[in-house]
Amino acid sequence: MAPAAAGYFRRLTRRLTEDLEQLDAEEMVETAKASGATRACDCSRGEEVTMLGRLRSVEACPKAANATVQAEFFDGTDPVTLVWIGRRRIPGIEPGKKLLVRGRVGDRGGQKVIFNPYYELRGDS
Repeated sequence: MAPAAAGYFRRLTRRLTEDLEQLDAEEMVETAKASGATRACDCSRGEEVTMLGRLRSVEACPKAANATVQAEFFDGTDPVTLVWIGRRRIPGIEPGKKLLVRGRVGDRGGQKVIFNPYYELRGDS
C-alpha cells in the first residue's frame, strides 16, 4: 500500500474511533493558532488577550441589581469564564457558538475569567 493511502486510512480510522470532543478541541486549537489568537492555557492574570473558541454553556442571572450573563468559553486548551455585567440576555450568545473574544484575564476562585469582553460571533458550529 502506498504511504499516502496508509496515511489516509490511519486518519480516517482515528476520526471514526476518537472522542468527538477531543477532535473538536484539536480542531479549535489549530484554527486559533492559524488566526494568531492566544491560547487560554498560555494566558495569565492581568494579560490583555484575543482568543478564538466556542461557548460550552451560557447562563443568565437576571436579578435586578446584579444582572449578568456568564458563559463557559473553551478554545481547546483551557476553559475561561466570560461575564457580561448588567446584561440579562445577549443575542447570539448561545451554547455551541464560535467567538473571537478580547479582554483582560482575571482570576475568580482559581479560574480564568474575562469581564465584559469584546466579542465577535464567528461561523456556526
